[in-house]
Amino acid sequence: MNENKTQPAFTSLINLAAEKLGAKVLWTTDDFFAEKENLIKPGRGIFIADKYTDRGKWMDGWESRRKRTEGHDACILELATPGIIKGFDIDTNHFLGNHPPFASVEACYETSITSIEDLEAANKWTEILPKSPLDPGSQHFFEIANDQKWTHLKLHIYPDGGVARFKVYGNVYKDWSLVDENKEVDLAAAVNGGKSILCNDMFFSHMDNLIMPERGANMGDGWETKRNRTPNNRDWVIVKLGTKGTINRLLIDTCHFKGNYPDTCSLEGAIIENEKDLEGANWSEILPKSKLSADHEHFFVEELNAKGPFTHVRLNIFPDGGISRMRIFGNKTV
Repeated sequence: MNENKTQPAFTSLINLAAEKLGAKVLWTTDDFFAEKENLIKPGRGIFIADKYTDRGKWMDGWESRRKRTEGHDACILELATPGIIKGFDIDTNHFLGNHPPFASVEACYETSITSIEDLEAANKWTEILPKSPLDPGSQHFFEIANDQKWTHLKLHIYPDGGVARFKVYGNVYKDWSLVDENKEVDLAAAVNGGKSILCNDMFFSHMDNLIMPERGANMGDGWETKRNRTPNNRDWVIVKLGTKGTINRLLIDTCHFKGNYPDTCSLEGAIIENEKDLEGANWSEILPKSKLSADHEHFFVEELNAKGPFTHVRLNIFPDGGISRMRIFGNKTV
């Protein structure tokens, strides 16, 4: 466990329990003081000193009432996609006199069950984090040494209390053998296993936002670099595609970016077997340098020079600025 210190390497992976990725909190024994859905929201939660509800102090997290009977509280989450879990962050931020002293996590893999009753009746839960101590107001990082794939988690807290956020870091599992080669998919989408792996700058917002579902919610929900005064500057981000594929069309969305969108962009592709060799990659031009507009969806089809196949793409923006979303529509290749 590591609290409020340098974050472990697994936190660079996708948060499979993120609301914005499509995760859901399905059930809880009790969320009297604060709603279970807060667990999967972004950030670490906020604290507003004088904010109260008719049930008591408003808290930005999941908080159960004080238990006066035997037992403990729990909640069930559905991950945004099936995934292989590498680590947890159980965060009790702002929960000081009301945090749970202990927590544990169980997991299961179920893709056909449609109700909580059926999920519980199946009784296929496996403990992947044993009962572990929690401190008040702290991040608790737990590395998980398990290569199985999971779809649902059950977070147990002992005996009651509040947790601000529950982040589940890992790798998306997608069975590409079930995807027809003639079906067009977004090869870069996070839910399809795409991952932003490297960029030269993400001062204002994270590169992972580029490949999240839906359009950006606001200007903070995109990839934005700082203002760069260097003549002819180029900022860039490399995205690993969910699978090797050919590219049919490209969408670059500057939604919400109005006074800070890039002037132009370009896209390159490469086949990279070992990501340690990124510096030596042989990049091919997919989209030549193309003008962008503020707060606009830009579709490119005829402009594409190369269609692959590729395993990675590099988006270049000139000279700097923000892109909300990038969609790489294409087909998988064997």
